[in-house]
Amino acid sequence: MASTSASRSTGGVTSRIRTAASTLYSDNQSLIGEIRKALNMMKDVGVDLERDNQFQKVKELENAAVELLATHEQCTHFSSAVLSVGDRYQPGEESTNFKKLFDEETAKLKANSSSVPENNPMIRQFREAVWKVHHAGQPMPGEEQDDIVMTSTQCNLLNVTCPLSGKPVTELAEPVRSVECKHIYDEKAITIFLRSNARARCPVAGCPKMLQAGKVVRDPLLLIEIDELRTMSKQSATTSVIEDCTEFDEDELD
Repeated sequence: MASTSASRSTGGVTSRIRTAASTLYSDNQSLIGEIRKALNMMKDVGVDLERDNQFQKVKELENAAVELLATHEQCTHFSSAVLSVGDRYQPGEESTNFKKLFDEETAKLKANSSSVPENNPMIRQFREAVWKVHHAGQPMPGEEQDDIVMTSTQCNLLNVTCPLSGKPVTELAEPVRSVECKHIYDEKAITIFLRSNARARCPVAGCPKMLQAGKVVRDPLLLIEIDELRTMSKQSATTSVIEDCTEFDEDELD
């Protein structure tokens, strides 16, 4: 009887730790989302300053964006470490050193991260937007035209179509994301999918991760990233129309 009671107590503690980790993860994702909004605003301000030929202020703003992006990276590591600690936690006879667990996970994430803020797609998009003010249609120094197209259309979403409903993520009314593999699904479709199997493999082809209902969430950052994808898609479509019209005019002149 005592063993059963202890087992229930242990299970309750584990559940509370994981719930707390999930809540903290969600709160931090909201913060990351606000940082992303700020970076997009800085890009718009940079474009306005470039139009006014305030080049020094543009450079200062770019440097500030690089610093803010470093904070964005730290917050991302924090979110991942919190979830990992919540999953790894196993109660024992001695008190758990959560700080040690967290520091170990953070160090591991930083060691596996090869990203340099100056080369991050968001900084490249900032530079490209500023460059286009006075050099529309021209590659930036040291880049080919194909590099510009790739940068303009690059996004942080791992999949742009729900593997279950077939809908583009930009058309999903209630998108959700797996905290394990970061793939995106239509909430209704993935809920039905998981009902038939509480632990099922991610339906994205080739993904080995197993899904759990509690780890497929409404990620606050996801909505911002989807909105960014919509904006990039519209800009890409506009650019294509302009290029088509230019080619048409040249043919007429010939």
